[in-house]
Amino acid sequence: MRTRMLSHSVYEIQYHLVWGVKYRRKILKNYVLVELIKSIHKLQRTYPTWYIHKINTNIDHIHMLIEIPPKYSVAEVVQKIKIQTSKDLRKHFKFIDRIFGEKSGIWGIGYYVSTVGLNEEKILKYIAYQGKQDLGEDATSLLS
Repeated sequence: MRTRMLSHSVYEIQYHLVWGVKYRRKILKNYVLVELIKSIHKLQRTYPTWYIHKINTNIDHIHMLIEIPPKYSVAEVVQKIKIQTSKDLRKHFKFIDRIFGEKSGIWGIGYYVSTVGLNEEKILKYIAYQGKQDLGEDATSLLS
């Protein structure tokens, strides 16, 4: 993970996201995955500060490792991804409307999220060391 910089923030935030297909329907076949990945990359071009490191799927759910700037909430990002991919997959595959209905989304409600990053012990050491920084000691090695 590397440090990212925007005009008003510096951050190292990665999230592991998981969400499933509604009713755990097994629709994420290889040919659907191709269009799903295209849809996600299209969305990433719209939001260039989102860095998607890895996407993997099972036949009924998705795992994603993504970095998002602090100005976006995780809920907002997941919502945007689900909405865009649902629209794009419906355009390419008419069988999706037959399975879920024309007005319904294809993703289940909710998602799983966990943060990925520096471990707690290193952060505690770094914070404890901060008072010594004024004495001219370098604390950056504590984070590596």
